[in-house]
Amino acid sequence: MKLEVWQRGMDLFELAFRLAARVSDFKLKSQFVDAAQSISANIAEGYGRRSLAEYLQYLYTAKGSAAEALTRAAGLWRVKLMADGDWEALDTLHYEVENKLLRLIESLEAKRGTAEWRDSLPPSIQ
Repeated sequence: MKLEVWQRGMDLFELAFRLAARVSDFKLKSQFVDAAQSISANIAEGYGRRSLAEYLQYLYTAKGSAAEALTRAAGLWRVKLMADGDWEALDTLHYEVENKLLRLIESLEAKRGTAEWRDSLPPSIQ
């Protein structure tokens, strides 16, 4: 929860949730909110797995969820269920979250095959 990308992902979910309140189509609303919520959920779940490979897999899934949320928002905007200002705010926040995710992924990819990441807890905690 200390990761800025997780925090900004939660901000994106909050914005999506508020914007979705205006959408009457249950399925579209649900898919939009679920995709936005999935971003920070996947960041957290990946970290909780402790395996670098799994963490990266979940971060890539979070990136995919961000793309899905943006696509759903674009659809809502195109059919005039989202105001221009709301679309711009969501697009800007999405851009920030996506770039923070990419930086985190790059940082973790650089740790593959090095001693900078331990896939298990220290013996004193186990």
